[in-house]
Amino acid sequence: MPRLTHIDDKGAAHMVDVSGKAETVRQAVATGRIVMNGEALRAIAGGSAAKGDVLAVARIAGIMAAKKTSELIPLCHPLPINKISLDLEVDDEGLVATATVRTQGRTGVEMEAMTAVSVALLTVYDMAKSLDKAMIIKDIRLLEKSGGKSGDWRADEQE
Repeated sequence: MPRLTHIDDKGAAHMVDVSGKAETVRQAVATGRIVMNGEALRAIAGGSAAKGDVLAVARIAGIMAAKKTSELIPLCHPLPINKISLDLEVDDEGLVATATVRTQGRTGVEMEAMTAVSVALLTVYDMAKSLDKAMIIKDIRLLEKSGGKSGDWRADEQE
């Protein structure tokens, strides 16, 4: 069984020392979705939700969350993020969020991309819960990552 990198020889949790790793350009893309009823979807897509422009607020919330990932997830390294984009696409069931995060550093930005997606979708829920309390946030996952010692990875190559 592979050794867990966040556990030391005594079984205690610790932050991994990345100081010996080479700095490379690293990028991660993550996605997730929120399923909702037609009334909520129409209000969000049409910009008529009572709390305002849900898509704009969710986009900003996701971007802000990516920048704060190391404050939310223990043992994540604080990273100098060079790029964050967060796209929200309306489909027939709800919204799909896709985040792309890039840095030049010694560790990847997978957690930042998934945090951006998660918080963006939670923001959608918060702003539209009066229209649909049964919304479902699901399928949050990493789609791809590049850079670093382990190289490139794509979810579609694993499925």
